[in-house]
Formats: sequence, C-alpha cells, structure tokens
Amino acid sequence: MKFEALRHRVKRAEQVVAIRVGETQSSWFTLSQAWREGWTPMRIISVGLAGGFLAGKLEPGSTRFHGARWLQMIGSVSNLLASAQAAFASMQASEAADTAEQVADKVDEAADSTPVAPVRAAAPAAAQRQPQPAEAATDVSER
Repeated sequence: MKFEALRHRVKRAEQVVAIRVGETQSSWFTLSQAWREGWTPMRIISVGLAGGFLAGKLEPGSTRFHGARWLQMIGSVSNLLASAQAAFASMQASEAADTAEQVADKVDEAADSTPVAPVRAAAPAAAQRQPQPAEAATDVSER
C-alpha cells in the first residue's frame, strides 16, 4: 500500500474517532443529566428502605450476604460513580476553558482591528467638580 493511501486511512480514522468522541460526550452528558434528575429525595428513601429490607431478608447470618460485604459493594460502586463524574466534570471544564480562550482571542482580534474613536474635548473642570467627602455624605453642597 502506498504511503499516501495509508495517510488517507489514518486521517479518516482520526475523523471517525473525533466524531465518536463528540457523540459519546453528548450521550454521557444526557445520561448524567437524566441520572441526576431521576434521583429525587423520595426515590432515594424508597431505594434505601427496599435495600435495607432485602438485606434483612437475605439471611444476615449466611456467608453469602454479610452486611459488611453489602456496605463494601455499595462503597465501591459509589466510588466508581464519583470518579466517573469527576472525570466527566474535568472534561467539561477543559472544554469550557478552551472555548473561553477562543472567545478571548476573537475579542482581542476584534479590539485590534477596530479603529479608535477621536477623543472629544473635555468639559470645563468646574462642571465636573466632584463633591467633597463631607458634602457627599450629607448631600449638602456649597456650590
């Protein structure tokens, strides 16, 4: 296979990966938003009660379902979810920083290309006199 054909295949594969990353991020955002909205306080309480009931009914003294194992499993799953959420938040923060940087660059470019307006003559100093601190505090002016 020729080198140019290989280069073309690599570019195409990179484009496919970039598209898939965008779709995955969009799907992940939708999933995390639906997940957060789905866990209402009432659902949390009902799942806790149901889990407690099941843990009590599944022979607490047996070797298969010890309470400590349940707690260890729940802790592991919660740590997994927390790390996934942190990774997702990190990705979103880096994207936001990149977007902010691009916007700042565009603003700088626009500011550099905009002509500066001529400065008008300043009004007489008497008309722009600022009140003294005592005047400003009491709203009494001796003008």
